[in-house]
Amino acid sequence: MRSSLYAFLLAVLVSARLQAGLVVDNEPIELKPRPEDDEVEQTFTFKNTGSKPLTIVRLESTCSCLEASLDKRVYAPGEKGQGKAKFKVSSFVGRHEKSLRLHTDDDQEPEKVVNFVLDVPEVISIEPKLLEWTVGEKPQAKTFVVKMTGTDPMRITKLSATRENVTFESKEVTPGREYVITMKPASTSDVTIGALKIETDSKIPKYSRQMAFFNIVRPELAEKKKAAGK
Repeated sequence: MRSSLYAFLLAVLVSARLQAGLVVDNEPIELKPRPEDDEVEQTFTFKNTGSKPLTIVRLESTCSCLEASLDKRVYAPGEKGQGKAKFKVSSFVGRHEKSLRLHTDDDQEPEKVVNFVLDVPEVISIEPKLLEWTVGEKPQAKTFVVKMTGTDPMRITKLSATRENVTFESKEVTPGREYVITMKPASTSDVTIGALKIETDSKIPKYSRQMAFFNIVRPELAEKKKAAGK
C-alpha cells in the first residue's frame, strides 16, 4: 500500500513538473569570444514541454552587459524556441557567470533562469593588481610583474603615473612576453591613491592601455584589509 501511494505521489509530482515545462538546451551556455572581440553573440534553444501554450512575458538580464531577444513570445505545447544573447565584452577577462530571467505566464514556473558563462581569454596579466604602502612605512621599492599571455607578443612602450610622488622603471625579462615594473614612493607621509598607466604596442585598442594601482594607506586601514583577507 505504501509503495503504491509513493508511486502515485511521485507521478503527481512528475506530472506537475511537466506542466511547468520550459527546458533550455545545453545549459549553462558557454561563450568564448576572441581577445579582439568587443561583442559576442550566441543563440540558445529551449522547449515548452508542458501541456498548454506558454507565453514569455518579458526578459530580464542581471547585467547591463547582456542583451537578449527571442524569435517570438508564445510557444505551443512541445514547440521549440530560439533566443539570441549578445554580450558586450568590454574589459572582462577570465570566466564570468551571467544570467537571463525569462518571465512567463506559467503559474507553476513563472520565472526561468538561463545561465551563461562568458570565458574571455587573458592577454595581459598584471600581478599584483595593487601595490600598497602604509603611512610612515619605509618607502621601499615594490614590483609589478607584467606578462603578455596572448598569442602575439606585446611590448611596453610607455609608463606614466597619476601621482608625482612616485618613481618607476620597467625591465624587460623576456622580449615581448614578461616585464618587471619597479615602483617606489618618494615619501609615505601622506595618504595617496594612484594609478600607473601601462601603454603597449598591441594592435587591439582595448589592450593598448592597461592600468595598475598603488596606494599609501593608514595603518589601521591596512590592518582591517589584512583581517578581511584582501
